[in-house]
Amino acid sequence: MADIAIDLGTANTLIHVRGEGIVVNEPSVVAMERTTGKVLAVGLEAKRMLGRTPDHVVALSPMRGGVIADVDRVDLMLRHFLQRVLPRRRLQVKPRVLITIPSGITEMERRAVREGVIAAGARQVHMLSEPIASAIGAGLPVTTPKGCMVVNIGGGTTEIGVVALSGLVANISIRVAGQDLDDLIVSFIRRTHNLLVGDSTAEVVKIGIGSAYPNGAEHEMPVKGRDLVSGFPKTVYVNSLEIRDCLREPLQAITTGVRQALEITPPELASDIVDEGIVMTGGGVQLKGMGTLLAEETRLPVRIDEDPLTTVVRGAGSVLDAWNHYRDTLTH
Repeated sequence: MADIAIDLGTANTLIHVRGEGIVVNEPSVVAMERTTGKVLAVGLEAKRMLGRTPDHVVALSPMRGGVIADVDRVDLMLRHFLQRVLPRRRLQVKPRVLITIPSGITEMERRAVREGVIAAGARQVHMLSEPIASAIGAGLPVTTPKGCMVVNIGGGTTEIGVVALSGLVANISIRVAGQDLDDLIVSFIRRTHNLLVGDSTAEVVKIGIGSAYPNGAEHEMPVKGRDLVSGFPKTVYVNSLEIRDCLREPLQAITTGVRQALEITPPELASDIVDEGIVMTGGGVQLKGMGTLLAEETRLPVRIDEDPLTTVVRGAGSVLDAWNHYRDTLTH
């Protein structure tokens, strides 16, 4: 019987099978026919369809803000991924699933996650908060009395947590993350250049010239979209300074959340964080200068995990490998 860890994210879904490692790392997107509900594509193939489908096909993410927005489509997506990683003969024995969740999740959202995973074929569902999973994945000593702080910037939420003795001592969960940055870039280009672009183009701009902190020379890049005045395709140029300015508000919300978490941290653990600093994980930390911005705001050492996109699922995988050691970290 295979134990499975799932990081069901707004942007990407990652699956870790015990003894095999990470076997799925794909966008959380489903493409299906509007009328029949027939699934046409899941994951990367479906993401390529975003903004490009005919009227009878819809491609969308069933996740929003780090939680399930569409239980039925999450069920379809997870079934697809599980059938890919588990041979049919093994699906007859349903797996035990450990799934990571935002620390600020509501009871209703928690129930939706559990029901979605069970509907997809799980025998048992256990839950692990994302800050603790991040800390374990980053190699921090979460079961000891020593305090450690993690900031996980995902696609839908930013999870900020101080962990000690297998639990969250202080945590802040804010619904501001990578998707919000993309949305702001779409709005900015529309407002300042009268150009309509999609989320995929906004993500390219964010990765190409987006930054959280000035790092010397500014750059610009061409952006293609549809002119809102003429209705024709058009190319405009945007520069890194204006993109950084348009991202300032959500980035400020993240740094404010970190300060709030530090303010409610017990003094003894705060002294540990002064010594050890902050570890950053999640896809959002790949924005240029993100670590520098947080270090500047907090005056603390900041380290970005070596593979921030997979930190959460690696942490969940470590829990599967050492279940008894990490049992107390699970949420109930």
